[in-house]
Amino acid sequence: MTSTIVFDPLIPWPLLLMVGVIAAIGVMLAIVRGLRGWALRGLAAAVVLAALSGPSFQSEDRAPLTDIVMLLEDRSASQRLSDREAQTRDAADALEARIMARDDTEVRRIVIPDGDGDAGTRLMSALGEALAEEPRSRVAGIIALTDGRIHDADLPVDLPAPMHVLLSGRADDWDRRLSVQNAPAFAIIGEPVTLTLRVDDLGAAPEDAAFAELDISVDSDAPQRFQVPIGEDLELPITLPHGGRNVIRFAVPEAEGELTDRNNSAVIQMNGVRDRLRVLLVSGEPHPGGRTWRNLLKSDSSVDLVHFTILRPPEKQDGVPVSELSLIAFPTRELFMDKIDDFDLIIFDRYKRRGILPSIYLENIANYVRDGGAVLVAAGPDFASADSLFRTPLGTVLPGTPTARVIEEPFLPVVPEIGERHPVTQDLGQSGDWGRWLRQIDLMPQSGNVVMTGVDDRPLLILDRVDEGRVALLGSDQAWLWDRGYEGGGPQLELLRRLAHWMMGEPELEEEALTATAEGQTMRIERRTLREDVPPLVITGPDGEAVELQMAPAGPGRFAAEFTGPEIGLYRLENGDQVSVIGLGPAAPREFIETIASADTLEPVIASLRGGALRLEDGLPRIRNVRAGRPAAGRGWIGLTPRAAYETRDVRQTPILPAWLVLLLSAGLITAAWLREGRR
Repeated sequence: MTSTIVFDPLIPWPLLLMVGVIAAIGVMLAIVRGLRGWALRGLAAAVVLAALSGPSFQSEDRAPLTDIVMLLEDRSASQRLSDREAQTRDAADALEARIMARDDTEVRRIVIPDGDGDAGTRLMSALGEALAEEPRSRVAGIIALTDGRIHDADLPVDLPAPMHVLLSGRADDWDRRLSVQNAPAFAIIGEPVTLTLRVDDLGAAPEDAAFAELDISVDSDAPQRFQVPIGEDLELPITLPHGGRNVIRFAVPEAEGELTDRNNSAVIQMNGVRDRLRVLLVSGEPHPGGRTWRNLLKSDSSVDLVHFTILRPPEKQDGVPVSELSLIAFPTRELFMDKIDDFDLIIFDRYKRRGILPSIYLENIANYVRDGGAVLVAAGPDFASADSLFRTPLGTVLPGTPTARVIEEPFLPVVPEIGERHPVTQDLGQSGDWGRWLRQIDLMPQSGNVVMTGVDDRPLLILDRVDEGRVALLGSDQAWLWDRGYEGGGPQLELLRRLAHWMMGEPELEEEALTATAEGQTMRIERRTLREDVPPLVITGPDGEAVELQMAPAGPGRFAAEFTGPEIGLYRLENGDQVSVIGLGPAAPREFIETIASADTLEPVIASLRGGALRLEDGLPRIRNVRAGRPAAGRGWIGLTPRAAYETRDVRQTPILPAWLVLLLSAGLITAAWLREGRR
């Protein structure tokens, strides 16, 4: 119980002061005039002024409150390196027991897990939330058991008491780290893009290590090993081998004695895009479909089109000079011998043998296909004649044989079952809503896949792969009718666009493909195939463990599955003959960028209230009481600031000058002054 005197004036203090000044002036006048009762008058005024100030005797019934110590235990990923987790847990248990043994002290133990996603260790955020739930006047100290690798240390938190950091880990810890910078999301196929790599040794690393081995692998290929200097930026040119996603993995073998190999590798995912697609369009003669092909290819800004139309075949001899008819002479040797490999796609639109292209040129085109090129033949009536391209060396790579029959009747193009599974003709719409074509070349398929049919289910569009290249045979020259809106038209633009891009090897149109997309730690895997079923999916994680999943149908020619990876890293996906890789998580997890224990990031927070940072390997510090504002840490000890907080349970007030006493004293003093002065 505590007691004190409090004042509760009956009038405002300024008015009370004014009354006091007036009373003092009256007493001084009495002295000047020589009145013998001036002292009694002054005492009477003092009694009245004291009564107006309202003095009371206040007594409080107080209950002392305990001090609170915040004990933060870091359990983030970097704390699981070496023996830090056990070291921190044992120290937290021992400290909690010591603090609880102190008089009037309790502990708030707060566990700091990994942040969401790649947020890292959010210790200051957790501390701010914990302080918001406790009275600041009771917090005597804050103790954080951590490796010091905090990723929100700049978060402003108003600390009510000194903060101390007890570092886990060892003074002789060291680690080797690989970091990759300047990694773009996209790169042009065939052109080098420069990445900046760096290998650093952190902490108490061996002094004799000047070089490290670096493994580089693309997708699922075997890695190539190089020697790179340690502690220097390395400019590395990378050329993407194919379009679509390219997964590049850089890895440094684990060195003996280092803390972890989790930061010894980095996975970069880059999309390969073509700079320009070079297309050669050769029209055998002018016709409405030629403009359709030209408009389609010219509308794509990424396509460089070279278009030649045979305006004057050799058999047409009318005596007109060539200089007056030809816009550009047909550079056959330059196009089909010297620079044929510069083209991504060659289109023959209603072309036939005219003696312009010798057999050696056509044989060179066939070899161009086998070596990875692409040829599309849009057949007209000439394809069924004796002058057909099929009857040249190019016919060895074509997937269909003409029967010499030209069907001149309206028909509706139809996508068969296998066409529904092929990306070129998949989801084109309802064939019953399309307009009819008026002519079809009768073909007998030899190889490949018939993805569209015409009259009596005869092959209309055949797609085939020849060695490394691709060939497409369209058995009609009537696709332009859709472009003109004949009988409502049809998906001509989308069909021809997909056809051209499939032939140029665009990844999104591959009929046999295994792809995956990641969102956080969850990946969605999709398998495209022409088959009716697929074998189980095998997923191999970064730790080498394999998981087998069944893929569920997701539409014609598509199967899908979802998988949540248990850890960050590179995953290998296998489904039959299809192999793919995908990286989950960031290229460099924040928890493993810096792994050596250090209190540098928390130094400004610690210094604000004169706290300290000590190492757990030196033993648990002693705990002392210190006054606020004094140094709160020293060699082998840390300090807590006792708060002496209390809870007031009852308050009683007793007036010192009750009204009857004031009246009695003031009346008596005034009467005495009057009597003394009246006697005179």
